[in-house]
Amino acid sequence: MGSVFDRIVRLVQDLNVKVSDHGYDEMVQDSILVRDIIAHVSEGVVVEEYPRYPKGPCVLVLQKGERGEPIHVVWGIPRNTSAPAVVGTAYRPDADRWSRDFTRRKE
Repeated sequence: MGSVFDRIVRLVQDLNVKVSDHGYDEMVQDSILVRDIIAHVSEGVVVEEYPRYPKGPCVLVLQKGERGEPIHVVWGIPRNTSAPAVVGTAYRPDADRWSRDFTRRKE
């Protein structure tokens, strides 16, 4: 069946994607375009996995924006379904709260 991230990449490639209301709000705040996160999902790096999240399995993915800037995207798949890939949130990570490569939270 593959990892949650592999399943999400396949769904995004098929354009089987939904952005949550919260996801849209966060993306607007940080000037992130849906097309950028869709275009670059396959190049993403999984930072954290949440396989037992109550709404369905999800992953925090480090992606790059159009100009190579870091973006964190929480992608998920609704519980008890196989589609769509859902953007729960997307934001520009704060350098004060993350490691230099944006893959580990600072303590």
